[in-house]
Amino acid sequence: MARFPSLPDLPHLSDVFQTFGRAVWPLCEYHDVILRGDSDWTVSERELMAAYVSGLNACGFCHGAHKMIAELHGIPPDTLDLMMDDPGRAGLSPGLVATLDYLRKLTREPSRVTDADAQRVFEAGVSEQGLFDAITVCALFNFMNRIVEGAGVLFSEDNLAASRERNEASLDQASPYRAFARTLGFGPEAP
Repeated sequence: MARFPSLPDLPHLSDVFQTFGRAVWPLCEYHDVILRGDSDWTVSERELMAAYVSGLNACGFCHGAHKMIAELHGIPPDTLDLMMDDPGRAGLSPGLVATLDYLRKLTREPSRVTDADAQRVFEAGVSEQGLFDAITVCALFNFMNRIVEGAGVLFSEDNLAASRERNEASLDQASPYRAFARTLGFGPEAP
């Protein structure tokens, strides 16, 4: 049984958005800005961060979906698995490892993040803009993980297959999240 009676028994995020669509368009716009806009980080690195934060939160749906998207953008699957246990063993750049350490603390103990934590990221070669961009990915996925978990969206092979098909088709798009919203009937031109 679904958490919300109006949703199917195993809802996909698209079911939640179609049922409770008040802010879907601006939310998808924000996803495109954060995950596809200009950044020191590549698309694959930002998707990896999204998967990492979602994994820390044990959000199976978002972790699975963004792990898959990171893989589509060139991140090897074993890198993502190793990253969850120890980012330092995953073959990532020192800057990305330091940033993931920062995001772990920001996700699990946000009030305990210090200037020294940021300094370690800067010493690993990450710019201030790069750290801020990573923080926004972290914030977005802590937010999305709460929506997904709160609405009862669970990881399933069917949900992952639907997400994979949509993401393979939009691999080269600059705004795949807005494209997703449009498939659901949202957008500035929608009624």
